[in-house]
Amino acid sequence: MLAVDHFASYPEQLALGGLTWCVLLGALTRVPAERRAQALGVVCFATVGEVTGSLIWGVYHYRLHNLPLFVPPAHGLVYLTGLSLAAALRSHLRALVAAAAVTSSTWGLLGLTVLPRRDIAGAFGVPLLLLFLWRGRNRAIYAGVFLVVATLELYGTAIGTWRWAHDLPGLGIPDGNPPRGVASGYVWFDVMALLTAPVALQLVSRTASMSRQPRRRALARGR
Repeated sequence: MLAVDHFASYPEQLALGGLTWCVLLGALTRVPAERRAQALGVVCFATVGEVTGSLIWGVYHYRLHNLPLFVPPAHGLVYLTGLSLAAALRSHLRALVAAAAVTSSTWGLLGLTVLPRRDIAGAFGVPLLLLFLWRGRNRAIYAGVFLVVATLELYGTAIGTWRWAHDLPGLGIPDGNPPRGVASGYVWFDVMALLTAPVALQLVSRTASMSRQPRRRALARGR
């Protein structure tokens, strides 16, 4: 999808967005309700982050200087992919978490030392991920999502689908392309989705139950 978008016009990008939404909705039919709520929660929180970081703050921008329609549903697909990776490697939990921790730490150190584009801003996200990998109850999910996001960030910036600013606007802190901590900071979307998903499911269940009550009363009176 990212490779196709690299050559797409705006109308073609809209079509790619519609296709991505269809893929996400199809994928959601194959997972339990709790996972669906989590994935949709990631879409909501990540979209707020995209609007804030790209359109308002200008920390990064997409090729057409907009928020492509495929980006919000892609966040849900990224989350589901991270879940699948964690499930596939459930018998190797420590190795998965260790791989994420080593990759994040090494990436952060390289951005502060030897890489040509100095990345101070990105380094702030690395301790956050390490904390979640150490203390989080869902560290396998965080590790899986981190590895997926890191891969997409490296690929997306390499082909020019999006590009990060050299410095954080208004702060002047050097930033990488991509920042070494962006994939680590992405974990916040997962944390918020995991926390809010049970509440969302309860609200949906309660609303559905309330909507059924008048029908039951009407049927009872009819009898």
